[in-house]
Amino acid sequence: MTNENMNIPESKESYWRAFKDVPNYPQLQKNESTEVGVVGGGIAGIISAYLLAKAGKKVTLIDAGKLIDGVTGYTTAKISAQHDLIYSDLIKMSGEVEAKKYYDANIEGLEFIKNTAKELGIDCDFEHHDAFVYANTEAGAKLIEQEAEAYEQLGLPGGLAKSEAELPFDIKEAIVMRDQAQFHPVKFLAGLVKEFERLGGTVYEKTRAIKILSKQDPVVQTENMSHLSCEKVIVATHYPFNDADGMYFARMSVERSYVVAAKVKGDLPKHMYISTDKPSRSLRYATDGNGERFLLIGGEDHGSGKHKGDTLENYQKLAEWGDEYFGIENIPYRWSAQDMTTLDKVPYIGTSTVGYEKILVATGFHKWGMAHGALAGMLLSDQILGNENRYASLYNPTRTKMKPADMASFAKDNASVAKELVKGKLQRPTKTADSLEKGEGASVKTSKGAAGGYRDEYGQLHLVDTTCTHMGCETKWNDAERSWDCPCHGSRFSYTGEVLEGPAVKPLKRIEE
Repeated sequence: MTNENMNIPESKESYWRAFKDVPNYPQLQKNESTEVGVVGGGIAGIISAYLLAKAGKKVTLIDAGKLIDGVTGYTTAKISAQHDLIYSDLIKMSGEVEAKKYYDANIEGLEFIKNTAKELGIDCDFEHHDAFVYANTEAGAKLIEQEAEAYEQLGLPGGLAKSEAELPFDIKEAIVMRDQAQFHPVKFLAGLVKEFERLGGTVYEKTRAIKILSKQDPVVQTENMSHLSCEKVIVATHYPFNDADGMYFARMSVERSYVVAAKVKGDLPKHMYISTDKPSRSLRYATDGNGERFLLIGGEDHGSGKHKGDTLENYQKLAEWGDEYFGIENIPYRWSAQDMTTLDKVPYIGTSTVGYEKILVATGFHKWGMAHGALAGMLLSDQILGNENRYASLYNPTRTKMKPADMASFAKDNASVAKELVKGKLQRPTKTADSLEKGEGASVKTSKGAAGGYRDEYGQLHLVDTTCTHMGCETKWNDAERSWDCPCHGSRFSYTGEVLEGPAVKPLKRIEE
């Protein structure tokens, strides 16, 4: 199959977001008060809100756009404690006890999703599957062997399993973790939101939080200057919009990854898979309401805003690889997502920073947000309700232990930010605004200086100041998403300047030619 007939959809659409039975909610347009304000309508925010409402709290959930239309709606939706090859590193960094806690926490997240779906009668295509990490190289195989030793040390269910992987290509080695799961996240959370409302919860959409006015008596200020007064606030916005509190912008790295959902001629893989070598490849299947199965192929990661060339090529590479081994018939869906990774690869879940006990946060899920998102909901609700939770210290955002590798990563990431700040200011556009074709975006020369330009399908030119409103880095055009992406902290903006992803809360300035 050649690039020309690969039939990558022109517009991105997530397979999960194609499920339309998600309620619509109004915008918050006046001042209100609540016991707990939850900012962010993804898996962590919705589960937190549901559990707190179930416990009798008055809870208000707000989202900048539509519920479940952030990263949770653009995942591969594996619910697993096998997060690539992490346990060998966790043992070295934190010891056996904490490494085993990490596994137990994710299994509790998995069990919460399973049991809650059953209890509430939510059909979310939940299925148990084994999860595999495989290697194509000798170097990757050695890492897998080290991880297998960690599994044995911790008593985890699994181990070396090259002969069990059953993939249509040769591999050097594989490791399996038994009895993990996959599901349809939008179906699950849409059902949970309905139950949240039944329990007395309140939901507002198109309500972007831009500031928390007080750490002692939190008031969430929104884009349209409505205010939500809270006793406590949970920030579950993927990347905290209040990232200056706790210096989160300096403690996380940001990556984008890509997914295609394809109908294939060959046999679908039986379980869930991810490669440890680069370029990364993630595999699982999904079944729609008509019993039709799709192969989900993910990978082609890169730093946010640090892509080279046309990002549509990332989808092409996934499609070509899938066609080689599975025989692609067509690709009805394609989407991408953004992921945050902390210094030690363990998420930050809990009090946002010292002295901010009434403001809690969940972020840095390191591409594994389904089990961790459920765990975050349970952990945050326990902390607000005053319940003990044995995972609190492991995920504490204010943890101070920094290994030499963490410090090196901290220095490298922040040096990269400084470099991007300088580099972006030195770049000069080579195109003029008039030269843009329909569907083309680029940094361009205008009569008022350099600007970000995009000419839409109707021929209308849209010009914006490409300076990110978060911390002043220069954004870069992303062809596949038709967005301006920041290479420093991952903020993304539409071609008309609206915020698509934080931490930025203010749009790019529009320029009139």
